[in-house]
Amino acid sequence: MNTKGVLFDLYYVVFLVLLITVPANLVQGRLLSIPRPPPENAAHFARWLASQCSWGVLSTISSDLGGAPFGNVVSFSDGLPDKGLGIPYFYLTTLDPTARNAFEDPRSSFTISEYPLGTCGKRDPESPACAKMTLTGKLKLVDGNTDEAEFAQTALFTKHPEMKDWPNGHQFQFFKLEIEDVFLVNWFGGHRALTVEQYLQAEMNKLSFLERILL
Repeated sequence: MNTKGVLFDLYYVVFLVLLITVPANLVQGRLLSIPRPPPENAAHFARWLASQCSWGVLSTISSDLGGAPFGNVVSFSDGLPDKGLGIPYFYLTTLDPTARNAFEDPRSSFTISEYPLGTCGKRDPESPACAKMTLTGKLKLVDGNTDEAEFAQTALFTKHPEMKDWPNGHQFQFFKLEIEDVFLVNWFGGHRALTVEQYLQAEMNKLSFLERILL
């Protein structure tokens, strides 16, 4: 048996598989850490979306605007890569309206979209097939010097390294959204019936990209 020939054929097959599969998982020049799950698994899909996204629109109630909603683009993290808890954590300062609003009225909603991940293809961001999720609840300050504050810092600074160098004088603090409702649209037919408990208890697909190819 020609061992070199067999090895060459094997390498060629692996190369073709990689060539075909990689583009579907590319996100701005990198691979998604977890492959996109099937839309019918709503809880799994929602947790995947929260783990892969890095920013969204956080809306609070503005007393300065007479109680009108105020949406703000913010960075977030739900935990370390592939180990997220589904709960969004934020690094905010009261120099910005969002944190000030939360201290006066914690009712908030946080919206993220699949579109920035690059997995929507040519679909419009408003297409039901390009997922979007709104988590509604209360925006609360994370108590300092606690295990949760340490978790929030590790989660955010790992996903957003620049945060470590933000000015101390701006008095950034860690916040989290205490989720009371999950609104997910990831396919045609309206939003998914998904409870907070189902969302938080869902297990994400932890298979690596190479494991997904070889299984």
